[in-house]
Amino acid sequence: VLFTDGTTNKLVGCYVEDCLEDVVLVRVYGNKTELIVDRDNELKSFQVLHANGCAPRLYCSFQNGICYEFIQGRALDTQDVRDPVLLRLIAREMARIHAIHAHNGCIPKPNLWIKMRKYFSLVATEFTDQASNVRIQQEVPSQEVLEQEIMWMKEHLSQLGSPVVLCHNDLLCKNIIHNAKEGHVRFIDYEYSSYNYQAFDIGNHFNEFAGMSEPDYNLYPSREMQLDWLHTYLQAYKLFTKKGEEVSQRELETLYVQVNKFALASHFFWGFWALIQAKYSTIEFDFLGYAVLRFNQYFKTKPAVMALEIPK
Repeated sequence: VLFTDGTTNKLVGCYVEDCLEDVVLVRVYGNKTELIVDRDNELKSFQVLHANGCAPRLYCSFQNGICYEFIQGRALDTQDVRDPVLLRLIAREMARIHAIHAHNGCIPKPNLWIKMRKYFSLVATEFTDQASNVRIQQEVPSQEVLEQEIMWMKEHLSQLGSPVVLCHNDLLCKNIIHNAKEGHVRFIDYEYSSYNYQAFDIGNHFNEFAGMSEPDYNLYPSREMQLDWLHTYLQAYKLFTKKGEEVSQRELETLYVQVNKFALASHFFWGFWALIQAKYSTIEFDFLGYAVLRFNQYFKTKPAVMALEIPK
């Protein structure tokens, strides 16, 4: 059976006769995706997450793909992630992953700036290339503006004190599988998984409330919904990291501000990603339109978000 959900890869489920309980997934990587995805890192994350009960079994990897166990359940959509019951399951599952300690005593570095720089250098040529897309020159902010914003973000967002933890980094709705029978959710697709800022992973997920194919940022969670989510998350995270269970108002407010600021960086990150995809991907999707949308949303929300202050 062919799964057509992926925006970057081809995914095939294989099974014998009618035995749908035992499905093996084969994922074939999309054209030039090695430019945007660190494949060795993906395999490492896969194994660490599996060892901690957060990911399926990885059966084998080959040059342009991997083969792994199928997780039973239903992929979520933009309505599901707002559901009060599911929302808390998701917050707890993210806390469980963030509490995984897999860096052997060395202090992990956040992947965000390195990756953003890499993406930026991959698209920089697009701005100067004469044969390049007219739409880029008309609709995407100039190279200088993007460069300035990266420097500005790094300067500001590195000062927020968000802990560096093992992150999924791509928690869109359909990467969350709900098993109603067992009453849990699991996250799939670890292509972007790495050590990163805790608040980036959460802010990125909140951005994904808007959906992917036709994003509607009016669906971004309200302050009230976020506080509900974050309270559940903090309780679980403190429990998993053995720091008690009490969540203070100050901790909650601090995380709220951090998350909404890092959500800005997420718009930028996926804006660059989409520009690279627009150049190389063979998949039918308006990546350029998506990039424009993400950059626009960044500039639109920046003033209000920057006015938020971490409680003293």
